[in-house]
Amino acid sequence: MHNGTLWLDQDGNPIQAHGGMIAKFKDRYYWYGEHKGADNCPHQTRVDVIGIACYSSTDLHTWKYEGLALSADEQADNYLHPSCVCERPKVIYNELNDEYLLWFHADDAQYYYAGVGVARSKHPQGPFHDVRFMQPNRLDSRDMTLFKDQNGKAVLIHSSNYNKTMVLAELNDAYDDVTGFYTSALIDQEREAPILFKKADTYYMITSGCTGWHPNAALYAKSNHLYSGWKLIDNPCSGKNYRKTFNAQASYVFESDGQYILMLDHWQPDDLQHSGYSFLPITFTEDGIEVIWQDQF
Repeated sequence: MHNGTLWLDQDGNPIQAHGGMIAKFKDRYYWYGEHKGADNCPHQTRVDVIGIACYSSTDLHTWKYEGLALSADEQADNYLHPSCVCERPKVIYNELNDEYLLWFHADDAQYYYAGVGVARSKHPQGPFHDVRFMQPNRLDSRDMTLFKDQNGKAVLIHSSNYNKTMVLAELNDAYDDVTGFYTSALIDQEREAPILFKKADTYYMITSGCTGWHPNAALYAKSNHLYSGWKLIDNPCSGKNYRKTFNAQASYVFESDGQYILMLDHWQPDDLQHSGYSFLPITFTEDGIEVIWQDQF
């Protein structure tokens, strides 16, 4: 797969899984993302909400379209209406209830609500149902992600205070709500698009600057404690266009056979359905992490 381009599924159709994530459940990888397979709304940098797409693969190269894991709702008076915002989906498996939880950024068209949506399914490909919306801990929640630690505890990480601060909010044992415990990180740093992962005893967080659809320099932070001690380190990228995150924005880090892989979206704001993707391996060094540009994955 050629990085920086729009990839095709096994049927030759464009993969519509933007702002998404990849998780391995049992023997298959599942790629969830925003389905943007339509023309931009007139004179706008948005596509009406179609839903959350799901693709599956055994090798990370050949992808089967599983359909919409969560669909827009033309009738509902909620944030799944096509005129609203449904972004950055993340799916997590809960062993306690043997079910999959889908979290996503839910908003109105003006980005005033700033909340999350949560849905559940017994199957990784969905369909997800029983959707409910909230502002976690009564805080605004914009770009967000999920992280599940080795002890089974899970956390919601989201941009808050109008993108000025990152919040780490503990999830309950069912992974379908917050517990009320949360802490703040990167205070007044104005970061968005958070990614959180762990290697050995160190937590890493990659974030983007707040420049809308325009690419900027990614930064990473690290800490030995999930809820405290976060310190901004540097731009992890290396290679052409590294100061603009390879003309992309990072969306997630997943692990495959011990290799950590960074997912990126190459947004085309005036033609969102043709936005491309890149998968790049992460190198761990004595000082931190490095992501080197490669033309192929």
